[in-house]
Amino acid sequence: MSDFFDTTTIITIVIAVFVLLRLRSVLGQRTGNERPPFEPYEIDRRTKSAKPVRDKADDADSGDGKVVPHPAMKDGSAVESGGAAAIDAYAKPGTKLNKGLKEILQYDSGFDPQGFLSGARMAYEMIVSAFADGDRKTLKGLLSREVYDGFAEAISDRESRGEQVRSTFVGIEEAAIKSAGVVNNDAQVTVSFTSQIISATLDKDGNVIDGDTDQVAEVRDIWTFARDVRSGDPNWKLVATESEF
Repeated sequence: MSDFFDTTTIITIVIAVFVLLRLRSVLGQRTGNERPPFEPYEIDRRTKSAKPVRDKADDADSGDGKVVPHPAMKDGSAVESGGAAAIDAYAKPGTKLNKGLKEILQYDSGFDPQGFLSGARMAYEMIVSAFADGDRKTLKGLLSREVYDGFAEAISDRESRGEQVRSTFVGIEEAAIKSAGVVNNDAQVTVSFTSQIISATLDKDGNVIDGDTDQVAEVRDIWTFARDVRSGDPNWKLVATESEF
């Protein structure tokens, strides 16, 4: 999950990734005392990737569903279609989040916030796992150029020191859309994730230098997905990350 991830977009990403690629990486801020084995947010700042929409959503709910690809742009009547009901069920009418989601609906009559979240959750796990595994091929298909360059550089730095990451993705506790909208022809959806991950960084001799191979840590991320609403490509890409304190 134009600039935003729509249902078809996420499904397309997931299918392509599962069939051709394997995504593994760990991103985010740990809630324990240990220092994160990765610095995804530092990477994001260094690459100066697109910033997430800043508007905070009111009454945002989490949910699951399917994501569909972005259809050809239609007239504003799309807002009055069944998609509007799905948005009203997810975000309270009149809130910034509701209005932002309906902006996307103007370009994609099939956009469903619950479906988008389902795809975003899958994309999140794949990207987190790919980063941990150093799987550049998989990351390249799911990240914007700027974010990919930062991630690839971090992986190269890790490899140059002979370090490796052992990571197990336990699961996502919560995922919720925080904000959405269309900015300069880019549809953008910002999602907050709270996940459970076991991760440790080992030096070239196999000694743990960061993290824990047994401890489950809570990780909190805020990711922004986007796509060009003028493009026929239905796929969404990760364009920005930040920590949620």
